Amino acid sequence: MVCWALRRAAQVRVHLARKASGVCRGPEHQASGARPAAPEPATRGTLGAPGGTVELLGKSYPQDGYSNLSRKVLSRVGRNLHNRPHHPLWLIKERVKQHFYAQYVGRSGTPLFSVYDDLSPVVTTWQNFDSLLVPADHPSRKKGDSYYLNATHMLRAHTSAHQWDLLRAGLDAFLVVGDVYRRDQIDAQHHPVFHQLEAVRLFSRHQLFAGVKDGENLQLFEQSSRSAHKQETHTLEATKLVEFDLKQTLTRLMTHLFGDGLDIRWVDCYFPFTHPSFEMEINFHGEWLEILGCGVMEQQLVNSAGAEDQIGWAFGLGLERLAMVLYDIPDIRLFWSEDERFLKQFCVQDINQKVKFQPLSKYPAVINDISFWLPRENYTENDFYDLVRTIGGDLVEKVDLIDKFEHPKFH
Repeated sequence: MVCWALRRAAQVRVHLARKASGVCRGPEHQASGARPAAPEPATRGTLGAPGGTVELLGKSYPQDGYSNLSRKVLSRVGRNLHNRPHHPLWLIKERVKQHFYAQYVGRSGTPLFSVYDDLSPVVTTWQNFDSLLVPADHPSRKKGDSYYLNATHMLRAHTSAHQWDLLRAGLDAFLVVGDVYRRDQIDAQHHPVFHQLEAVRLFSRHQLFAGVKDGENLQLFEQSSRSAHKQETHTLEATKLVEFDLKQTLTRLMTHLFGDGLDIRWVDCYFPFTHPSFEMEINFHGEWLEILGCGVMEQQLVNSAGAEDQIGWAFGLGLERLAMVLYDIPDIRLFWSEDERFLKQFCVQDINQKVKFQPLSKYPAVINDISFWLPRENYTENDFYDLVRTIGGDLVEKVDLIDKFEHPKFH
């Protein structure tokens, strides 16, 4: 009778999902001296309900029909794992910083690239999407894909959300590191909060063509047609030189992280804010792994930020992805652990020291099947994943859809 009543009332479909718990399969111990988790965000009214407010990082945000934040995700805001000394994400960040500081030096002998690793993760939708030329109908704008405080503010989905502001401030070479937020599935490779490192570099005509034979006769810009190889405003010569510098920069970085003899390949792809665009893959232990995305910056973006006489490149990489490969960390949720058995493995004297993660527990996973009714409208799978994370926390290792059924009477 209960299932029949639910079915009649909601006219819903039933889905079956499988979950396995296994990340923290034994008792978890608080690391001695470890920094406590960020306090729960202050809310007035029901979280996500129009008319209420959320106070986050010292500011208050009114909720509306766009608000879709869960308490679990909000509890991660302010943790800043990338700034926590001897955390594996901090180690990766510091290794990248060390490399850029040593390899790229300005005329005065100071580092060419400036680093920003404490920018607020709360950004406007304009910063996150419009400034980066993301189309109005792009899937990433949907409530099912991104976390919104309200219609105008959100938790950044990528560190690229800061590109325009930093370019507008007059910077031409910088790194941005921070936590980013995306509604995603539940498995060992995905988490709604992860960390990115973004890099941007611009070149003037003199900088790009310095040392090139007859470089004084070459130009950055022209008016032509867009092709697979270049933008309509860029000369082919300028595009190829920027692309070459970008790929050389990334090859040197990956060699610094992984060592000599690394096998690398480039795959053409699409991003709204770069063209041409590429994904970098490395062959690690016989398997090709996608490490980062990059490309020649869209000149429309650069121009709108006030750098009309320059051309540049940008790349973004996931710190968790690199750390999981470099340190053999099998599950992305481990980065949030306060277990001293995990954290002490990365307390090394030298940030370049090799570390191989040692498993915390050998207890087998517990598998359960559940079934439930779903509403016909205003539902995405990521709604269910947020619910699982809110209730089960990081104990839930994986959720798989194994079957679904729709009764013909209620089709």
